[in-house]
Amino acid sequence: MSGYVETVHEVSRWLSGRISALPEIGLITGTGLGNAAEGGKTASFSYSEIPHFPVSTVAGHQGRLVFGQIAGRSVMALQGRFHLYEGYSAREVAFPIRVMQAMGVKTLFIATAAGGIDPGLETGDLMLISDHINLTGENPLAGKNEDDWGPRFPEMNAAYDPALLKTALTLGAGLGLSVKKGVYAGLKGPSLETPAEIRWLSTIGADAVGFSTVNEVIAAVHAGMDVLGVAVITNTTSPGKTSSASLKDILAVAGQAAPRVTSLFQRVLETRAVCAE
Repeated sequence: MSGYVETVHEVSRWLSGRISALPEIGLITGTGLGNAAEGGKTASFSYSEIPHFPVSTVAGHQGRLVFGQIAGRSVMALQGRFHLYEGYSAREVAFPIRVMQAMGVKTLFIATAAGGIDPGLETGDLMLISDHINLTGENPLAGKNEDDWGPRFPEMNAAYDPALLKTALTLGAGLGLSVKKGVYAGLKGPSLETPAEIRWLSTIGADAVGFSTVNEVIAAVHAGMDVLGVAVITNTTSPGKTSSASLKDILAVAGQAAPRVTSLFQRVLETRAVCAE
């Protein structure tokens, strides 16, 4: 057993001994979206108190692991994630996914802040991620494959579960939310995109862009999880349009969107629970 695998299991055991119920659902929130994980909280840990756990260094990432209930389902929620641009490797970025896997999580809901490229996207929109383009130059599966975790060459044809996506689109409309779908491009960051890069991203089919998500989702697919991804459009940067976005503005938009993200995830969970009965 590799050191990485043993560390994952050590963290899983540490957490399992401190919670009342093992999680069924994983939730990862991004910049300014941490409050989406607050509902029904039963236990909470700072990343810094969890053995071997990475620590968030970015503003807007609370750095807490929360256990609770949403729609009667046990949830394990990360309030803040880890990025390649912070100096973490792709495997370190995906470390929480592996801990979730070890604890029995089968479904992952992932939320992220993103810049809108498609002219049809507006600030504050929720874009359900239908597919992604990994432009980080990294992959959490590089190196020796852990066969107990998943296959050497996982299929990515439906990385974002089509049934969850369809359900979320329908429920979002029913909630009166501005919900669209599109392709998310993941870059390494932290420098924002140049106008030429935005034009190129549009050409290759990206509807929104950000600095996270793709490596987490690759690990989740490898682990056999069903994934639903939501990108909160915190600013728009369409080809030919010059714009700037301050971190303060991005955090404000994300914070305003957090209740809508929570409502959508909760309704999806409620519907999924009914279908499972």
